[in-house]
Amino acid sequence: MAAMLDNLPDEIARRRTFAIISHPDAGKTTLTEKFLLYGGAIQMAGQVRAKGESRRTRSDFMKMEQDRGISVSASAMSFDYGPYRFNLVDTPGHSDFSEDTYRTLTAVDAAVMVIDGAKGIESQTQKLFEVCRLRDLPILTFCNKMDRESRDTFEIIDEIQDSLAIDVTPASWPIGVGRDFIGCYDLLHDRLELMDRADRNKVAESISIEGLDDPLLEQHIPADLLEKLREEVEMVRALLPPLDAKSLLEGTLTPIWFGSAINSFGVKELMDGIAEYGPVPQPQAAEPRMMRPEEKKVAGFVFKVQANMDPKHRDRVAFVRIASGHFKRGMKLTHVRSKKVMAISNPVLFLAADRELAEEAWAGDIIGIPNHGQLRIGDTLTEGEALRVTGIPSFAPELLQTVRAGDPLKSKHLEKALMQFAEEGAAKVFKPMIGSGFIVGVVGALQFEVLASRIELEYGLPVRFEASQFTSARWVSGDKATVDKFVNENKGHMASDNDGDSVYLTRLQWDIDRVVRDYPDVNLTATKEMML
Repeated sequence: MAAMLDNLPDEIARRRTFAIISHPDAGKTTLTEKFLLYGGAIQMAGQVRAKGESRRTRSDFMKMEQDRGISVSASAMSFDYGPYRFNLVDTPGHSDFSEDTYRTLTAVDAAVMVIDGAKGIESQTQKLFEVCRLRDLPILTFCNKMDRESRDTFEIIDEIQDSLAIDVTPASWPIGVGRDFIGCYDLLHDRLELMDRADRNKVAESISIEGLDDPLLEQHIPADLLEKLREEVEMVRALLPPLDAKSLLEGTLTPIWFGSAINSFGVKELMDGIAEYGPVPQPQAAEPRMMRPEEKKVAGFVFKVQANMDPKHRDRVAFVRIASGHFKRGMKLTHVRSKKVMAISNPVLFLAADRELAEEAWAGDIIGIPNHGQLRIGDTLTEGEALRVTGIPSFAPELLQTVRAGDPLKSKHLEKALMQFAEEGAAKVFKPMIGSGFIVGVVGALQFEVLASRIELEYGLPVRFEASQFTSARWVSGDKATVDKFVNENKGHMASDNDGDSVYLTRLQWDIDRVVRDYPDVNLTATKEMML
């Protein structure tokens, strides 16, 4: 639950760290673009679906993302918006990459949920929302594509309330729909926002008015739409709860803005809402105690590892959320898992696809630390105290395939590539006890294609994925003697993951039931926390 923190240093209090979540195609990448445009981070938004070079969206840098127009890796971007510093973490909307998204949500203080005005709540939005709910993340909602045929506004709000069990309060109200959509009435500030369809990169025009009876309205809104607007707003004010900052921070109420990201409409109002109502950096759950943003000492944790961000350099960048203190470049931090001290000499800040050296960072910021594999997801960096961040999940894969190098002499290279992807969290890699080769586990089928294309692009290795006899994997735990006995008696099913932990590979539910029956002291789990 987000707390109101009063004693934060100004630099930390001005930060807003959030992720955008949505179903594929709801317009998340376009919205991200417009955020960067208004933050002055880019001069001209590259339309996602435009032709040729101009469609290379700034936040999608992996070749496959550019070819397919989907975001598969969560990138982080920082930019200033007025007196605020926004740290925006883009998440993959495609359901095959949900694990990456779950982990990303551990590193933010709020989520912006984007829904399509015609489709409402879709399956992936529902799944991601459940994760936000587990963490009590505050949610701000943007209903996109209002300039196309969309559903009745009250119907959209009812659906959000029913399917997500959260109260909804409109921050703005659309005027007209589809072709007749002319803009919104800003309910929070009594302003009329008019959309300019001619210039997609222009901020909407705002007209300040004195409530809905102001005669100025008649100059801008056709009579039939104005009458409908007055009726609907009266109903909204009678039936729906007002915006209450406390309920928003507790995650029980979401304000909703209406607009059209591709026409740059409604985006500025949403950004103002994030600035005004979004939470400041929050305490982070850890053992043996919470990390609090106002503490003087620096602490942070790795929530994502991205390999080969720059194909010319075999680098890995660990994305670190700073959880407390004021970080300065060159600082020496303790890597809690290995107890080694690391000098952080070239941390980077991300501005869309550009990186620059981060001279400093505060609690709430996300920095990238280039490294050669020392940093893994779930690792904690502190100024000496042994804190371990908790709650970063790793899920059992739902699809397993064996993988072989096209050239048998290159199997060592393949092992290196697979280990890199395993550390990045892009896939689970299991080495069976019996037989050669590797079994790769993923959450969605599209990930196999992404892996094959990345192994070929980044390592020059054509590979083949083939069906495996196994369908699922479970981590094995229990006291050492019991586990050793179990492993010896089930060698044909056993493998180890890239951390060296024992994994039981299953073909049918019957395999799991048999273990539960015959080995009551052995625990099989479908998740393991990414910490040591």
